[in-house]
Amino acid sequence: MRARCLIVDDEAPARAELRYLLGGFDQVQVVGEATNAEEALVLLRSLDYDIVLLDIRMPGGTGIEVAEALRSGPHPPKVIFTTAYPDYAPDAFDLDAADYLVKPFDAERLGRALARALAPGQGDADGESTPAQGIPAAAAGPAAAPAAHPDPLGRIPVQQGDRTVLVDSSSIIFATAARGYSYLQLSSERVLVSFSLNELERRLGGHFYRTHRSYLVNLDHVRELRPDFKGALVLVMDDHRRSRVEVSRRHVRDLRKLLGL
Repeated sequence: MRARCLIVDDEAPARAELRYLLGGFDQVQVVGEATNAEEALVLLRSLDYDIVLLDIRMPGGTGIEVAEALRSGPHPPKVIFTTAYPDYAPDAFDLDAADYLVKPFDAERLGRALARALAPGQGDADGESTPAQGIPAAAAGPAAAPAAHPDPLGRIPVQQGDRTVLVDSSSIIFATAARGYSYLQLSSERVLVSFSLNELERRLGGHFYRTHRSYLVNLDHVRELRPDFKGALVLVMDDHRRSRVEVSRRHVRDLRKLLGL
């Protein structure tokens, strides 16, 4: 049975593009479109949808508000946010969104999002999902390269509205996993990037070390090491918040060697 999908976006070209992309996935069927939050809620209350592709900024209410309203329903659909604004990602993931797509995105990235929505709970430690049944592996995103070389530029692109800012790797304190995306902790701010933690690990290399399945740390920014009660370590970083990062027990010995301890 094909998953019933609702597209919610106030811009007609964006809806048309989504409908076109979704046409490439046999297990998904678009059965409705809405142009604002009010229309979306009317449709969602009249039919049990499986997936909602939901814009954030719309007339009459935001996509975040629609997602909040859906949580109280008996059979809430999986929500994939589709937006030009990365700023709302923390709110989206707090609402257990299946994914958060920052426009523009392609069929491969959409396929990965659909895989998460159709196969909940089958992600890896990074929050990256395996392809759902009926979604071809190629459509769900390219396989990870086994030994990619670090990015020679040493910079990571960060989308900020209609701008792309290149963040130098030396200014990244650490990165945390966020369902196929990652947050970069800089000295005084945290930004969302469209790379998984595995992808960042391959791109950055150098002084970056995977201390935990959810953390990638720039060893140049480690301020202190403190033991925790579980026999592992906690790193205190040198950002303005003195953030603490976990080190899993299996990584403690290697990390101590890297730091010359």
